[in-house]
Amino acid sequence: MKKLDVIKRIIDCGVVAVVRAESPDQALKIAEAVKAGGVESIEITMTVPGAMDVIRELAKAYPNKEILIGAGTVLDTETARSAMLAGAEFIVSPYFNPDVVKMCNRYQVVSMPGAMSVKEVVEVMESGADFVKFFPGNAFGPSMIKALLGPLPYAPFIPTGGVSLENAGEWIKAGCQAVGVGGELTKGAKKGDYAEVEDTARKFVEAVKAARK
Repeated sequence: MKKLDVIKRIIDCGVVAVVRAESPDQALKIAEAVKAGGVESIEITMTVPGAMDVIRELAKAYPNKEILIGAGTVLDTETARSAMLAGAEFIVSPYFNPDVVKMCNRYQVVSMPGAMSVKEVVEVMESGADFVKFFPGNAFGPSMIKALLGPLPYAPFIPTGGVSLENAGEWIKAGCQAVGVGGELTKGAKKGDYAEVEDTARKFVEAVKAARK
């Protein structure tokens, strides 16, 4: 899939599901549930046991790109390239590693490195990254996005950490391109309730749509 198509799909949906699971099987079930709820972008974090195998299985399960599979908590180029070869369409990092962004640009894969300060945000943008992962979002909240967009009105923010159903719309109204949601979205999986995960995903998508109107 072309890089611009991936970027557009992430923005259009407005929600990236951040999957931190206890097993590969649980991660796959969560992915299926959030997809059923309308979330197309699914980030499998490298903290999931057998994360690369999960990415491969998802790539096989959805050969027509019905979902966008991403790799999260990517700290180095070796992991980034392995994730790409496994089928990842976007790479997410908790901090800015210039070499990881360079690797993504080389292979035309969407990158989303983490940043928080003005200096970090500018460095991420100068590197040619596609999105700025505002992390951890719960340290400041949506008001920080408004403050950063003052001097940097073109920064493509996607916050992760502290995004909930109650404030998802606030992040979007503050100027974010999309929101990254983890525990608030997938908590039903801890008790095996994947119907709850699907319903929560649907509510997040609706919250983003409502905020954009």
